[in-house]
Amino acid sequence: MKRLNNTLYVTTPDTYLSLDGETIVVKKDAHVSTRLPLHNLENIVCFNYQGVSPALMGACVDRNIGLTFLDANGRFQARVGGRTRGNVLLRKKQYRISEDRELRAAIATSFIQGKVYNCRKVLERALRDHTLLIDVEVVRNASAALKEALTSISRCSSVEALLAVEGNAASVYFGVFDQLILHQKDDFRFEERSRRPPRNNMNALLSFLYTLLTNEAVSALETVGLDPYVGFLHTDRPGRPSLALDLIEELRPIFADRMALSLVNRKQITAKGFTSKESGGVVMDADTRKAVIGAWQERKKEEILHPFLKERIPFGLIPHVQATLLARHLRGDLDAYPPFFWN
Repeated sequence: MKRLNNTLYVTTPDTYLSLDGETIVVKKDAHVSTRLPLHNLENIVCFNYQGVSPALMGACVDRNIGLTFLDANGRFQARVGGRTRGNVLLRKKQYRISEDRELRAAIATSFIQGKVYNCRKVLERALRDHTLLIDVEVVRNASAALKEALTSISRCSSVEALLAVEGNAASVYFGVFDQLILHQKDDFRFEERSRRPPRNNMNALLSFLYTLLTNEAVSALETVGLDPYVGFLHTDRPGRPSLALDLIEELRPIFADRMALSLVNRKQITAKGFTSKESGGVVMDADTRKAVIGAWQERKKEEILHPFLKERIPFGLIPHVQATLLARHLRGDLDAYPPFFWN
């Protein structure tokens, strides 16, 4: 269980929440483990599968406290909100900004700044930790190019200009990504990013991890009352969670890319778990997907210092914190959206 600002995250699955006067009672194995005052809370996010009492649900509605249910893997299940929660006003603001070229570009700039900064951090970590195993000059040149891209991003005034800089930066980053594969290089060789379908083992792994991260972002945005399907960087398209795709831009390098490299370099997965189809695409088998999901869940438990909150939180809460910060910016509580800069 973790309280951040005015949001309570219940991350222990086998817990039950009930109400005692003005106090939330958290029970585990029929024993009371924690009591928390209900006042000053704005949201309760439950990853547990035992649920909450009807009395607590009613109290949340009466006090305009958002109550959101996710499954143990972080997939959105349902949300309970009071009559004046303000989600309608928040979404109307989101929709207005999405139609304003200047305003949406300002938010999109933050997403891309976070992405390029974190991509560069991945390369810098490799230069620090694996000097003898990589081509230092090649990786260092790529890092320098990403640093220049950050300067270019700050000068962009439109989404189109941002996408051009982002595309070049992604080409530089993925151009040296193979350098970061230290073991099983023949089986997981990476030449370029390919999707729909992924055409080699590493691309299949990355695509699967990006899907997991997108699901996390959708849940986080639903939790704070934003529409995951209306974005600022990605254009609207039926069935595409554009805002979730916006949000994961800054998180993909540290969540998905580093995990893919770790799984391969530590030999937690092997080429035996991948199959090439007649279409040219590559898919993972069930055992490999299970291993990846297991590693993903373990990674979410690790703690990291959030650069904006200056507080240690589990990795798994980062999408939820960023979604909350985005909602606060749209409401006018923050002058700008603070991207997640990995340190």
